[in-house]
Amino acid sequence: MDVPICVAVEGMTDAAVVERLFTHFQLPLGDVHQAGGKQKLREKISGYNHAAAFYPWFVLVDLNQEAPCAPGLREQWLPHPNQYMYFRVAVRAVEAWLLADRESLARFLSVPLEKVPTSPDSLENPKATMIQLARQSSRREIQKDMVPTPSGGRKEGPAYASRMIEFVTYYWDIEKAKDHSPSLQRCCDSLKRLSAAIREKD
Repeated sequence: MDVPICVAVEGMTDAAVVERLFTHFQLPLGDVHQAGGKQKLREKISGYNHAAAFYPWFVLVDLNQEAPCAPGLREQWLPHPNQYMYFRVAVRAVEAWLLADRESLARFLSVPLEKVPTSPDSLENPKATMIQLARQSSRREIQKDMVPTPSGGRKEGPAYASRMIEFVTYYWDIEKAKDHSPSLQRCCDSLKRLSAAIREKD
């Protein structure tokens, strides 16, 4: 268990979140595989699980609307996880974990604190909420980067991922966020146990 832990995620923002979590819990980070979307990640999960019979893998996926709860999604995707598979589900999307650090996000987006939801795990679409907050920003560049244009044909602005990665890397307070997101709290508890197990073996 002292070998670097391989990671698989849907995309860039998720990768940044996992990298911050691994740094926070002093976990050895191995290769980070960005699948390029949820469906592509699901297509690869059996291969990752096979590899997890021999060395550790950490997989993070958004719940979205695919199942009513995280255990339901886990049963659909990975009914028989191998020994070294650590599979976590963000409820309902990783943006909920970022919204959970309300004070830092309000400052980053330049919006009033009261605009940021207090229970992000209960949101139907945390990403849409994030974009709506950006739309209300007093900073024009935040709006331009994160909010889609009517004619653009995209669900987010052109630099949405870059802005989220910036927030995750430099501003996101994991300890504060986990107090407002049970989903993140469960992930942190799992990573804390993994970190302790690795230290015991060193």
